[in-house]
Amino acid sequence: MRPVTEQDIRTSFVNCSKGEARRLNLPRDLARSPWDDLDYLGWRDPGAPERGYLVVERDGGLVGISMRLAQEVRRSFTKSTLCSVCVTPHSGSGVALFTAPRVGAAGRQGNTVGAYICADLACSLYVRDKKQTELGTRFESLTVEERVVRAVANLDAFVARVLDDTLAAAN
Repeated sequence: MRPVTEQDIRTSFVNCSKGEARRLNLPRDLARSPWDDLDYLGWRDPGAPERGYLVVERDGGLVGISMRLAQEVRRSFTKSTLCSVCVTPHSGSGVALFTAPRVGAAGRQGNTVGAYICADLACSLYVRDKKQTELGTRFESLTVEERVVRAVANLDAFVARVLDDTLAAAN
């Protein structure tokens, strides 16, 4: 991902008001983000941990998605869960259900889209083995490049559902 500025981020949001985008807390270490290892910028709001944000490059521009952490379901510590974006296994609460309001009339009516995503929104680092889960080393036959392609495709499918453009993409 190319480095982005605070202004780039705040103007990219498509599923929240301009006021909400102005007030959201950006990552504390934005300037030190590992841009070369990121397929998207994802972070949890340090002031409101039930909120998460994604900024992705799509169709030559940036698309920002505001999300909420769904009420956490009690999980067994022995159960592992896969992230729907990067397919990284986590134990316990390493994967969380995030919901995002849809864009436009559907979102104004309260319609949302949900996905189980790494709770720290660091999928890009997990697929590149720059970050490890509590389960340790991943055992997968795909190369890093293939995992990156899969994660980008999975994230794009989620963003398409938020944008409600899956029907347009199918035609």
